[in-house]
Amino acid sequence: MSEWQDLLVGDRMAVDQAFTDRVQESEFTNQEWGLIMTATELDIEHADDPEAARLVADTEAVASILPELEAVRSQGGPMAMGDASDDDSPGVVESIKGALGLDTGDDDGIDREQLAAAESLAQAYAEELQHHLESNGDFERIRRAYTDETDP
Repeated sequence: MSEWQDLLVGDRMAVDQAFTDRVQESEFTNQEWGLIMTATELDIEHADDPEAARLVADTEAVASILPELEAVRSQGGPMAMGDASDDDSPGVVESIKGALGLDTGDDDGIDREQLAAAESLAQAYAEELQHHLESNGDFERIRRAYTDETDP
């Protein structure tokens, strides 16, 4: 995790608690949301412009974890017992490898509606986090830390 993201830890915990209702209203379980956020990176667009700077969710890796969401659903959760040997979906390790760009497989079979819902919810989270930071007067400090870290 980068230094500017380290500055967000406490704020993210506060937003996580406030965002619980949004997750519960969504099609995703808390466990699925956790996987989605593991595959989501936060970034700041237009960071050099204080007026246009915006916290965004980089969801590029989310498609790679969708098969794991399906596995969680089909198994009734991570603690479900049973023989998964006939299951064609990847395990947690394979999904994490995919999220890190280490997967060489293609994205055939990705549920585009589920992907769009995950991306939309992740972006709503980023917007809620930015609103929280702005209301506390912290967004400018985060933006400056981001530009300090990303400028050559």
